Amino acid sequence: MAVADAFLEILRRPTIGEMVVGMIMLLVPVWVAFLVGIMVGWAWKPRWANLGNCKFDFSAPSSPSSFLIPSKVMSFAAPPAPSCAPPDSFVDHKRITLPPPSDDAISSSSSQLKKEESVVVTDEDLEHLCRLVERKDGGPPWKHMMERSTSDMSYQVWQRDPETGPPQYCSRTVYEDATPELLRDFFWDDEFRLKWDDMLLHAETLEECPMTGTMTVHWIRKFPFFCSDREYIIGRRIWESGRSYYCVTKGVPCDSVPRRDKPRRVDLYYSSWYIQAVESRKGNGQLHACEVMLFHHEDMGIPWEIAKFGVRQGMWGTVRKIERGVRSYQGTRASGAPLSHSAFMAQINTKIDPDYLKSVESGDSLENEMLESTEKPREGMNIPKLLIFGGAVVVACGLNHGLLTKAIIFSVTKRLANIGRRACPRTS
Repeated sequence: MAVADAFLEILRRPTIGEMVVGMIMLLVPVWVAFLVGIMVGWAWKPRWANLGNCKFDFSAPSSPSSFLIPSKVMSFAAPPAPSCAPPDSFVDHKRITLPPPSDDAISSSSSQLKKEESVVVTDEDLEHLCRLVERKDGGPPWKHMMERSTSDMSYQVWQRDPETGPPQYCSRTVYEDATPELLRDFFWDDEFRLKWDDMLLHAETLEECPMTGTMTVHWIRKFPFFCSDREYIIGRRIWESGRSYYCVTKGVPCDSVPRRDKPRRVDLYYSSWYIQAVESRKGNGQLHACEVMLFHHEDMGIPWEIAKFGVRQGMWGTVRKIERGVRSYQGTRASGAPLSHSAFMAQINTKIDPDYLKSVESGDSLENEMLESTEKPREGMNIPKLLIFGGAVVVACGLNHGLLTKAIIFSVTKRLANIGRRACPRTS
């Protein structure tokens, strides 16, 4: 009754301004308590509870479905942990650039790592990437998100939500006046990445195979202030077909790098490229442009709706930052600067038999498959969106002291309010 009396007292105030101030004073403590409860519950949740992986849906249950990725093609958690004893060239690439390994180093390390590289990244990973490129992986339809361009680059991106797992993204970027070999080396060059990627704090090579170019690398990436930094153990390898390159990177287990509370380990990580030369949009019929198809998803340990919003808001800025990195790398290579060790490893590729590629290719074009899903959304209440809305209101009302951008906060609030209006239309 005390709350009701206070609410009625606010409504009796003579001006709208006094009413608004009274409502804020009444509701801010409630939302603060609500947000604190959410944060405490999230930090101390039991293992069986996962806000990012589980949505409370009160609609009729659907039939069970299998994983998006067939088990015979690829699994991110299934391969046994490789032995990650670091070679003699174990260094922090943030502090030093390694030269290409000598013949003696190659002969001493190849026997040790020959078995391990087959565990880290295999031909099954190549098959999976080929199916993604050809739209034969059996996943749900892709939804178009964005299309932007500059004078030297064009960019398109699609997104989809699998039955199980985090949101997945596919992007197509065409760089004018660039070669596939340059982009291949650029994405592999951890030493140079530390110069243009301000989110990468630490990069080092744990293992490498000089016979196939397979590498296991350790990354630590910086996250916003309200999240701890994230740690990645990444296995990667490149296959070559002519001047086209299939570049696979994925999260792999590694016993030699112990888990810590901070930075938090990201186990489910997949980020792979298909790179090829394409005709320039200048219309001269020459293959002076380079197309990069990227397929990416990861479970960063935050609610997926928040992650999706953050990706959407920061995507174009990240793409522009990558383009600036590409052009800087292009100038560095043109100046005759020596190759870094990771760029040298990017040039050790596994050749692909064209008949093998034909066995996994399909005749469907990319454009015909990049269609919006026509599936009718299921009815039900999505609890994570409600929590995001409540948290955004609380922060917007009383907790923003310059640490968060107001534009982002109110964008979240406005976006989720629109979602609520569409879900519950006003009736006359």
